[in-house]
Amino acid sequence: MPTVLALETSCDESAAAIVRDQTVLASAVASQVEEHARWGGVVPEIASRRHVEALPQLIAQVCHASGLGPGDLDGIAATAAPGLVGALLVASVTGRTLARLHGKPFLGVHHLEGHLCSVQLGDPLPPGPYLVLLVSGGHTELLRVDGPGVYSRLGRSHDDAAGEAFDKVARLLQLGYPGGPAIEQAAQGGDPGRFVLPKGRVSKPEGGYYPYDFSFSGLKTAMLRQVRALEQLLGSNNLPVADLAASFEQVVVEVLVERSCACAKQQGLETLVLVGGVAANKRLRRLLEERCHRDGLNWRVAPLPYCTDNAAMIGVAAAQRLSAGLQSSMELAVAPRLPLEEASRLYQAQACF
Repeated sequence: MPTVLALETSCDESAAAIVRDQTVLASAVASQVEEHARWGGVVPEIASRRHVEALPQLIAQVCHASGLGPGDLDGIAATAAPGLVGALLVASVTGRTLARLHGKPFLGVHHLEGHLCSVQLGDPLPPGPYLVLLVSGGHTELLRVDGPGVYSRLGRSHDDAAGEAFDKVARLLQLGYPGGPAIEQAAQGGDPGRFVLPKGRVSKPEGGYYPYDFSFSGLKTAMLRQVRALEQLLGSNNLPVADLAASFEQVVVEVLVERSCACAKQQGLETLVLVGGVAANKRLRRLLEERCHRDGLNWRVAPLPYCTDNAAMIGVAAAQRLSAGLQSSMELAVAPRLPLEEASRLYQAQACF
């Protein structure tokens, strides 16, 4: 497999990594969480400025840690879509500049393809095809993977992603940002069965429900009503925050696990893979493992350091594409939205955007 320098700046994590043969030779991440926490979410302009400040140092850090220089690389990669436009441009311009300067192929990588490849940084995968539950701050999707670059979406969220729902409920409970870790911490010792909350479904126009799709808007509304009722009864300073957080976390996890396992079984897929930032949630990992064992499914999860946004996963995705003889146009720009099914457009001779 090729040796690739990869850059990731799609949202609020600046990252660089050098990857070879699905082995991380060096990886570095500069988090902006504390700064954005002041505002309760990511501020795009601040994120872009911090990427500009952090990325050169991160590149120097991974080159020093790996002992490799530009001459040792087979390609340079950067996330090109989807994400915040200004943030994406930082890695894209930096990567294309380095590639042109050192005469290396450039690869623009789809961020979600990176997440799909993050599992390869852990235990070997059984032969495909397999099902991936990708669950993060911006995406909640069920994806069938038939091979590198061959993806089909079987389920998705029709409103907020699960991670976004965690952020909004954490804000409601005044737990801070990011919401996923804050809810998980607050839920420790809480009673997950104290409050009955809805498992939202998405109706079909012709009747019935989409079996593998998700909706969290009704759940958020139910949480808001429950909190307001308790505030009137107990006062805003006496809320049973641990029980509320545990009940919310439990219903989100149950929905994700139940529909993912049902999808895998009904589609005849023997392996279920968990990736994305929310894959770091301990309750989700535990329940998914238990359900897969019960249902006779193989299961794999991305290693904990590579669940949240990082450049190592971008490097693995780029190395696969480079091994297949593909590279991106030096004129390739960035796109805030690009379906994963269209990821191969990033490797056309003429830039697709």
